[in-house]
Amino acid sequence: MKGTAFVTGASGFLGRNVARCLAEHGFHVSGIGHDNWQGRPPSEWGIDFWRTADVTLGVLEELAHNAGEPAVIAHCVGGASVAFSLDHPREDFHSTVSTALDVLEFARRRAPRVRVVYPSSAAVYGQANVTPLRETAPLAPISPYGLHKRMVEDLFIYYSAHWKVPAAVVRFFSLYGEELRKQLLWDACNKARNGKFSFFGTGDELRDWLHVSDAAQLLCLAVENACVHCPILNGGTGKGLTIREVLTQLGLLWSPRLVPEFSKISKLGDPCHLVAEIGRAQSWGFVPKVELASGLAGYVSWFRKEFRL
Repeated sequence: MKGTAFVTGASGFLGRNVARCLAEHGFHVSGIGHDNWQGRPPSEWGIDFWRTADVTLGVLEELAHNAGEPAVIAHCVGGASVAFSLDHPREDFHSTVSTALDVLEFARRRAPRVRVVYPSSAAVYGQANVTPLRETAPLAPISPYGLHKRMVEDLFIYYSAHWKVPAAVVRFFSLYGEELRKQLLWDACNKARNGKFSFFGTGDELRDWLHVSDAAQLLCLAVENACVHCPILNGGTGKGLTIREVLTQLGLLWSPRLVPEFSKISKLGDPCHLVAEIGRAQSWGFVPKVELASGLAGYVSWFRKEFRL
């Protein structure tokens, strides 16, 4: 056993996969968050101790008292929707920035040797005009969601530089996988079962799709590489596919006659092209394992089972 790892937001889509990955790497995992387990025990995801609560400095102190001082914190709490952030910027700020500040304050005050890792987002790049995107590209978020992620990155950099908190940040691109109940693939499967397959945008928007199991592995690699220089790297496959290509593949998995249609109207806050340059991640030994074709097949299969279709 390597010690204790805290995973905030451990019942969330990414958080639960990170918890399982850390457990497989030999950590004793304690989770904090809200009860989104849908009747399944946290132990299925490698969690030994679960605390239902908001992430605050006080709750982190309490968890350390009950479960032991952590060697690692994977901070997976935060806003997860551009649309929500546009409608509720204050709430998005609190869930993203305020919780991150409390995690870093806990590390500074209570556990100065703890390694803290954070899943940020490619939304920090904004309406990027370069493909693929390197980590050195200008940051110009176009939504509160992206802005708040950038603020957290700045906090991580500052705490690492000034208080020597070992940290690392991974800017994830388009995450997907079984049990994701929002975003494009969820929307597409719901539309497919209702016989309507039309979407916003042109269909030519480029995205870099990374399966959540690969994302969890990359965040575990970030734990190993966290340091006082706070490395920041992209989390993706390095391959861009258009939304049309992805939805066409998904449509064929559902029905040979299902072809996506597009409104030609873009959603507010959605960049045109987001594809990662992953040289830094590869230098850590990262190799994505899940091909999109098999990942999409797995997602459609899970969705059909979920709704008994």
